[in-house]
Amino acid sequence: MSKNFSVISISTEIMGGTPVFVGTRVPIQTLFDYLEAGESINDFLDGFPTVSREQIIALLEAAKKLAFEKLQEVRSEIKKRHGYKDLLDLIE
Repeated sequence: MSKNFSVISISTEIMGGTPVFVGTRVPIQTLFDYLEAGESINDFLDGFPTVSREQIIALLEAAKKLAFEKLQEVRSEIKKRHGYKDLLDLIE
């Protein structure tokens, strides 16, 4: 089984289905681990030259979009369940 997205490939034949950058065997999680540890994108690219800067930027843009969509869903659900006008109402 194989699924490909613009920069992510998931195939049971590559690293047991771990999501990797397309055309590589570099797990997506490795980039997030680098960034979480305070390393730069350049550090990551130095360590994994088979991944392009464009792939990294595309992945981060997709992750940003998904995060904002999820936050909007949560915000809508909170409003619906509790009648809040905005999340800031929770603080007041």
